[in-house]
Amino acid sequence: MRVRGPVGRARTRPDAVAGDKAYSSRDNRGHLCKRRIKAVIPEKKDQAANRKKKGSGGGRPVSHDTELYKERNTVERAINRLKTWRGIATRYDKTPGSYLAGLHLRASMIWIKDLTRAAP
Repeated sequence: MRVRGPVGRARTRPDAVAGDKAYSSRDNRGHLCKRRIKAVIPEKKDQAANRKKKGSGGGRPVSHDTELYKERNTVERAINRLKTWRGIATRYDKTPGSYLAGLHLRASMIWIKDLTRAAP
C-alpha cells in the first residue's frame, strides 16, 4: 500500500503502525486509535506493572500482533544495512536528490552482493 507520494500529504491511511517499546505511551496509542490505525507496539514491563498495580482501574492489557511485529525487524535490519555506508548514515549530501541517489546506489550494491552470495 502506498502511503506517501514524493511530496504532499498522505493519500491513504496505513492499516497498522509498528514501533518498539519506546513508543508505547498512552498518547501514541490514543493518537493512532483516533485515526483507526492498529498499533503494533509491545508494552513496557514497567507500564504493565503500573497498570496491574492499579487493579481494575488500570485498564485492559495492551495487545499487539506478534506476526506484524516480526516484520518490523526485517525493516530495521534493512535500514541498518543501508546505514553502514557512511555517506547515508551521516547525511553528507545536501540536496534530497543526491541523498536519494546515494540510497539507490547503496541498495543496489546490497542487492548485487546478495545475488552473488546466493549463486552456487
